[in-house]
Amino acid sequence: MRRLQPHMPIPADARGAAIALGNFDGVHVGHQAVIASARTEAEARGVALGVVVFEPHPRRFFQPDAPPFRLQTPVQRARTLGHLGVSEVFEIAFDAALTQMHGEAFAEEVLKQRIGAVHVSVGDGFRFGRGRSGDAASLKQLGGALGFGVDVAQPVELEGARISSSAIRAAISGGDMQAARTLLGRPWAIEGVVQRGFARGRGFGFATANLDLGAYVRPHLGIYAVRVDIGDGRSMPGVASIGVNPTVGALPEPVLEAHLFDFDDDLYDRSIEVALVAFLRDEARFEDIAALKRQMAQDAQNARAALKS
Repeated sequence: MRRLQPHMPIPADARGAAIALGNFDGVHVGHQAVIASARTEAEARGVALGVVVFEPHPRRFFQPDAPPFRLQTPVQRARTLGHLGVSEVFEIAFDAALTQMHGEAFAEEVLKQRIGAVHVSVGDGFRFGRGRSGDAASLKQLGGALGFGVDVAQPVELEGARISSSAIRAAISGGDMQAARTLLGRPWAIEGVVQRGFARGRGFGFATANLDLGAYVRPHLGIYAVRVDIGDGRSMPGVASIGVNPTVGALPEPVLEAHLFDFDDDLYDRSIEVALVAFLRDEARFEDIAALKRQMAQDAQNARAALKS
């Protein structure tokens, strides 16, 4: 899989793919249906499977002060797309120039001339062009005139509700990790570089790897059973706290602190990915450190049981 970031030149051998087009934040089950549509065309035509996404996310461009909302980093998204068989990930810069581009210009200059798409698959709610004036139907017309096919994938529903990134964010914010997993097709995960904290957990017998939450949507504050990809092919079980540490001194922003079971290597400055498998309890303030330590031991036991099930 090749990730072509905004403003990077498009190599000649990347052109001519059948592409899926959208934001694809989370690459959830509904997004996967759009990608499957493009894969069918790629296989039928004997061409590469590509995905065109926008970076930054359009919401961040239009609402720069909006609270964090991302489900994945661009790196995570590209890696997930690679697991789905995508060969080329084209990240298009979402900037002022793009917002002023009419739909016809976007189809011709970006999809046809720059990327050389031979086919484009989109979801039925896809919008593009200045003022979001273009839709799936108009893209079909433009594709016919410009020489590329267009397929519109139908929405995927679960129990009568459309699968969407918004629904996944709501599940994560509510601590419903099972719902998030069902909609994503995998556990939701936070990736980042391990930061140096106050090392309080090590003094309690629970050394932790600490991650900033960055641009991710904020999960429900509390304790989670987790699996941690430490970047060397190993996935370690553990328990994690996401919160502000009210017992030992509240932090200004929530952080993720993951304790890996039966593991004592140094992870500082390494990139890890923490999959939130199950929510265990809300964050709480304890009357003293002894009570906190007792609860941490119970949390670890509960996390082990949750991961086994």
